[in-house]
Amino acid sequence: MARQKLYWRLNERINAPMVRVIDENGKQIGVLKKEEALAKAKKAGMDLIEIAPKAKPPVAKIADFGKFKYREEKKLRAQKSKSKTPELKEIRFSPFIGDADYQTRLERVKEFLSDKDKVRLVVKFKGRQMGSKQFGYSLLRKVLEEFGDKAAVDMEPKFLGRHLVMIISPTSKGKKDKETEDAEAKNAPSPKAIKGKQKNA
Repeated sequence: MARQKLYWRLNERINAPMVRVIDENGKQIGVLKKEEALAKAKKAGMDLIEIAPKAKPPVAKIADFGKFKYREEKKLRAQKSKSKTPELKEIRFSPFIGDADYQTRLERVKEFLSDKDKVRLVVKFKGRQMGSKQFGYSLLRKVLEEFGDKAAVDMEPKFLGRHLVMIISPTSKGKKDKETEDAEAKNAPSPKAIKGKQKNA
């Protein structure tokens, strides 16, 4: 599926001789000649962005293009996330996996769950390892405990040949916690602000 690209005509690249202008505060100024609209944008130290090219006349907004583009791309990501159909991802472990590899795979599971995908956890046994099946069950139980009430079991652990398989999915608790984390990160003070407070203390 092709990635959707956002594109806007800016400033002198706007072709229409007349545009309906919205200022930086969201207030409608009215229909102006393109030159007049450009002059207003330059006076405000901003760009003139054509946001509705098919309107008659086209609608243009006075704004900082960098900030405008960031907000629009953020909206698009949010829309895609809401309309996203959950997928079934797979992460494989070995029954005697090392700590570093375990943590790497655990982070991948976290990413999939935060993206609202289900995760198929597979512990792959080789040769004589089949005599130590309890280590596979213990490993899957450990993974599940890592997420607490943020993950639910869709399929209990069971052997399919030499593979011990369990399927988990994100719960509403996990989704809410992610939204809270995003909000906290957004409102967190910058390192410079913290440093300034320490100096004034």
